[in-house]
Amino acid sequence: MSTVFSRIIAGELPGRFVWQDEDVVAFLSIAPLRPGHTLVVPRQEVDGWTEAGGDLLARCTAVAQAVGQAARRAWDAPRAGLVVAGFEVPHMHIHVFPAWEMADFDFGRVDHSPEPAGLDEAAERLRGALRELGHGASVPAG
Repeated sequence: MSTVFSRIIAGELPGRFVWQDEDVVAFLSIAPLRPGHTLVVPRQEVDGWTEAGGDLLARCTAVAQAVGQAARRAWDAPRAGLVVAGFEVPHMHIHVFPAWEMADFDFGRVDHSPEPAGLDEAAERLRGALRELGHGASVPAG
């Protein structure tokens, strides 16, 4: 059975993509911890990170690092948060977001009703920062 992430990747459900390559995609969370909260997801359906092959896990981590660098740049954040939780959707994903303090990692504080215009603006900021960092080939048009 196809996961919700596979349906987003296939275009069956909407997603605000900031990264797309042949193995990995990244799109904004619909329940962000902070503006710019992004999910890095392998195209291959793998339940958890411990089941991912080493090469796939390394590729996801490399994309998460690029997205984290872009998030820091786009929001002038001192850190980028990275969390692998894996309980929400049975498809491996890495949460990446700009962070200023440990409270930014509290999933009890997610915004369950973000404004669509704010999500669009955050996606565009991330795409711009990714392009500035030299990743334009993997950044989709808005």
